[in-house]
Amino acid sequence: MFDLHVGWWELPLRAVIIYAALLVLVRFSGRRTVGQFTAFDLLVVMLLSEAVSSAINAGENSVTGGLLAAGTLVLLNVLVSTITSRSRRLQYLIEGRAVLIGRNGEFYREVLRKCRLPDSDVDEALREADCDLRDMKYAFLEADGRISILKDSRGEVLSENAPGG
Repeated sequence: MFDLHVGWWELPLRAVIIYAALLVLVRFSGRRTVGQFTAFDLLVVMLLSEAVSSAINAGENSVTGGLLAAGTLVLLNVLVSTITSRSRRLQYLIEGRAVLIGRNGEFYREVLRKCRLPDSDVDEALREADCDLRDMKYAFLEADGRISILKDSRGEVLSENAPGG
C-alpha cells in the first residue's frame, strides 16, 4: 500500500514534465479553452487527465506514489502562480494578455476569427453589459477567456461577463 515500485524521484520528475507539457498545450490551444467550458471542453479536460495519468504515476498504485505526484502538481501550481505574480513578462508568457476585439461599436472580424470567438459569445457579452453595439466603446478578450465590454455612454465600465456555452 505504501511501498513504491519506482524511485521516489521519478514521480515528481514525471509530474514536472507532464505539467510543463500540458501548460504549453493549454496555452497553445487558446484563451477560450481556459475561460469557456462547453460539454466538449469538459470532455477534452477529462480525457487529457486520463491520457497523462499513467505517464505521471508510471503504473505506481501506492498511496505514497499518489501523494508524491499530487504534492508535486500542487507545488508546481503554487510556484507558477508565485512567479507570474512577481513577473509581468512571465505572466504574459504563461497566461497571455487582453486582446482588443472591438472599438466604437465595431468588432474586428479578423481578430474574432483568430481568437476563435463565435458571434454568439460576443452577443452574450453585449447583453451581459446591457450595451447596444452602438454604445460600445471597447471590447476585450481577457487572458482568462472572459469578454469585457466598456460602454461609451457616461464613460461607465459595465461588464465582465462570465463565458457561457
